[in-house]
Amino acid sequence: MTPLQAAERAARRAGDLLRSNFHLPKEIDEAQHHDVKLALDRKSQDLITEDLLNAFPDYCLYGEEGMAGNQDSSMQWIVDPIDGTVNYLYGIPHFCISIALRDKESNEIIMGLIYDPMLDELWTVEKGGAPALNGKTIACSPRRTLEEAILFVGCGKDKEALATGLERFERASTRARKMRMMGSAALGMAYIASGRLDGYIESRISLWDVAAGILLVESGGGKVELTPHPTLPDVWSVVATNGKIPVEDILS
Repeated sequence: MTPLQAAERAARRAGDLLRSNFHLPKEIDEAQHHDVKLALDRKSQDLITEDLLNAFPDYCLYGEEGMAGNQDSSMQWIVDPIDGTVNYLYGIPHFCISIALRDKESNEIIMGLIYDPMLDELWTVEKGGAPALNGKTIACSPRRTLEEAILFVGCGKDKEALATGLERFERASTRARKMRMMGSAALGMAYIASGRLDGYIESRISLWDVAAGILLVESGGGKVELTPHPTLPDVWSVVATNGKIPVEDILS
């Protein structure tokens, strides 16, 4: 079994779990003003962890719900068991499972997978190969100007990140064709890789939100800039584009 095959099996099993519970009451483990943690976040990651580490017991895993496996391994699974948890809690069918595989020694993502269980859409990519959606090759859009672009802006979860996101949204909305705030960073990246969106920007994001999407976008002809936060560990800012619209046009 290849890493991609293992990731697909794990994602589909977790997707079955989330889909079967979508219309049922949810158990909330933790609630903050702009975020929630569900028991199903943990259950989804536990299921994914079981599948991935059974297939590759010498690998390690780094996920939103904690770490597992051999942390000395250079091969690291990066997992978001529900990206778009608030959407999921409120019955909005826009969320996904994201699984990436990173070589820690080279710091390269070598495999990425994003699965939307509600639409049964599976994005996959391996380093050096073309990205695919349900087995069909995809690519970023050919659009070259902000005036014809659809942009996705994330606002983060704290006061500063919210202010930055709203400022960017207002500034870009006068120039872009349409703006979107969708609630799932991973799906936003997958949509750029398949030409549905043209750019995504967020000032505070975690690696598990975008790891798989980075390889999908870049393999589809796009560009991703990931910048570590100057003071907060494991927090990043991200700018992703179709590779044709200049980054400075989105930021200006």
